[in-house]
Formats: sequence, C-alpha cells, structure tokens
Amino acid sequence: MKQGILLALLLVATPALAQTPASETELAALAERVAVLEGTRAIKKLQRAFGFYVDRGLWGEAADLFSDDGSIELGLDGVYVGKERIREYLKRLHGGQEGLLYGQLNEWITLQPAVFVAKDGRSATARWRDHAMLGQYKQHAEWRDGIYENRYVREDGVWKIASLHLYVNFQVAYEKGWARLRPGEGLAPSATSVSYPPDRPPTETYRPFPEVQLPAFQAHHPVTGQPVRGGR
Repeated sequence: MKQGILLALLLVATPALAQTPASETELAALAERVAVLEGTRAIKKLQRAFGFYVDRGLWGEAADLFSDDGSIELGLDGVYVGKERIREYLKRLHGGQEGLLYGQLNEWITLQPAVFVAKDGRSATARWRDHAMLGQYKQHAEWRDGIYENRYVREDGVWKIASLHLYVNFQVAYEKGWARLRPGEGLAPSATSVSYPPDRPPTETYRPFPEVQLPAFQAHHPVTGQPVRGGR
C-alpha cells in the first residue's frame, strides 16, 4: 500500500515514469529520495521552531524539540544533556523565568541551512549560520555571530534534535562592535555555566574572532562527495 501511494505521488512529480513500469530498484531509489526530501523539510522546520521558541522565552517548548538524550552546547558553556537540563539551562541563561523579562531582546536569527539526511532517513546533520541581537532595555545590547553544526534523529517518525552545537565566533557589545575586539575578548563562559554547571566540559578549543576557526563539517562536500578540508 505504501509503495502504491509513493509511486502515485512520484508519477505526479515525474510524468516520464508513467510511460514505463518502475522496477523494485527504481521504487527503492525513489523512496530514498522522498525520505531525504521530507527529512530536509522537517529538519528546517524543527530548527526554525527552536529559534522562534528561544526568541520568546518558551524554554519548555524549545527543550521538547530534543530527543530524550539530546544535548546542547553554546560556546564555552559546556554540554547540557536531556530535556530537563536543557530547559533549566536556557531559562537560567535568560533571566530565570518563563518567558522573556520586560525589555529583553533575544533574537536568535538562524540562516544558511545546509541539511544532509542519511540515506536510511533516520539521522541527519545540518550546518546553520547564527546571527543574534541580544540585550536588555536601557542596560546593554550585544551582537553574536556563530555557526551551528547539529545532529538530528528520527524517532517514531518524528524528527528531533540529537545535539545542538553553536560555535560562537564572537559576542560583543553593540556600541563597541567586533572591529575593536582584542584577541580572545569576544568569547567567555556565561555566569549560568558557573552557577549551573554543565554535564560535560566544552568539546572544543575555540579560537574566536579575530582568529579564524572553521568548525569541522560533519557532512561531505555535496558535489565531490569528499571530506571538506580545513576543520579544527
């Protein structure tokens, strides 16, 4: 039944297939293509949902996007594992209450998705660009720049975040800007990671702006199929 529905959908998208019967091999290849396309769409929706929830202080909703053993790592703060730990970490990181504080700006703008779904349609990796506008009304304002290198898993037909890792390039005061940063100045552990320690220490030795750090690509080059040079 599933193959029949799949074939019908594919015939609409690919009329040339209607002229000749598809073999089992062709059907399997087409099913794989559909799994990759659907997985890519679902993962983009999942990551954008995380951004929107964090933007508005919906810590529980953001944490529920993770698998049960999912993890989050933001710069030098270390790794927090499991939905409850992720929820509490995000809440404490942003003022300690449900929802944003009065006058709090917390815009996590997520751009440049590059999603790679495994052939079996059960796991994936994705790279994103982070550009954040952060601050508190009449107190402080910051820019943040970074790259996500994330992993995802499909459990019971639902895509979830397996690990979210933000390589912070810099976080700097709005008035000062990144051009005036001194080496090593734009990245530091948050006070939250001291008062609420992570489950594991940071997994990277970071080299923030003006140094150049290229986080290692988990996926191969989409054209050549070769590992991407550079990395750590």
